[in-house]
Amino acid sequence: MYTLVIHGGAGALSRDAMTPEIENSFRSGLSHALNIGEAILKRGGSSLDAVEAAVKELEDCPLFNAGRGSNFTFDGINEMDASIMEGATLRAGAVSMVRRIKNPISLARKLLDKNEHVLLTAEGAQRFARECRIAEVSDDYFHTDFRWRAMLRNRDSGSSKLSEDVVPDGEVCDPLDKKFGTVGAVAMDIEGNLAAATSTGGTTAKYPGRVGDSAIIGSGTYANNETCAISCTGHGEYFIRNVTAHEISNLMMYKGMSLNEAADEVVHKQLIEMGGRGGVIGVDTKGNIAVPFNTPGMYHAYITSDGQHFTGIFKDEGIAAK
Repeated sequence: MYTLVIHGGAGALSRDAMTPEIENSFRSGLSHALNIGEAILKRGGSSLDAVEAAVKELEDCPLFNAGRGSNFTFDGINEMDASIMEGATLRAGAVSMVRRIKNPISLARKLLDKNEHVLLTAEGAQRFARECRIAEVSDDYFHTDFRWRAMLRNRDSGSSKLSEDVVPDGEVCDPLDKKFGTVGAVAMDIEGNLAAATSTGGTTAKYPGRVGDSAIIGSGTYANNETCAISCTGHGEYFIRNVTAHEISNLMMYKGMSLNEAADEVVHKQLIEMGGRGGVIGVDTKGNIAVPFNTPGMYHAYITSDGQHFTGIFKDEGIAAK
């Protein structure tokens, strides 16, 4: 038995602001990443390999705010964060403020496998990448016109969006709301081992050096074979303050809550009371799935060994509608 869940960001995803072509592109991108990860699980591969592979595919897709589709800082550069964690051993690797790294999640995985440290940042992470021969690309690789226009709009207005307020045609989805962009994956493999991974380009026109929850184990990413695997997307500062991913695990471990109960408590109560918006994806030790979000939408998809296969965006779809 195996389960894989992925997300591509949560936020003000209005149906009215999306053309059918754009919506289909996002769903296709999710499905492709899901299939890549499932192929590993189906042949008996590890949950850790599966979440890395799925997130890597999402990083390669310019539609999502990670890897190639990353947001620009206030200074017009790309600074990316990523983290990955294994539930069986609690080993973890994370990188932040990396530049020109084609797949930050693979750099985080190398850190998990080859280094005693959990988190490397900026030049230290770049040096480690060179030592591990992680693929680097030019700055032009990360340039997408709609991300660039979004940065200019927000920089010129003197604001920093907590994530992109744009869809790929460059039009504003909802100028009065925020849309959060990050990608992530959680999985349970046939051995019952859990893993989680998260990657992001950060916020539109963010202050250089800003680090969000995606690079912080326990806030944006967490996996523990005793409870669950979690990947978060949303208002990163609030997810850091609430230690959101670990909080869900704690509610399960110490209060005996189910995955859905714990995730709902955190996403629909704790975060909202703090003013935080976004969502999480989760899987527990029995393969149960949770995808709660307190925004109008969240790009998400899941697949299981018993034949379930789903991609969703809006609250009235799939598990989110229950």
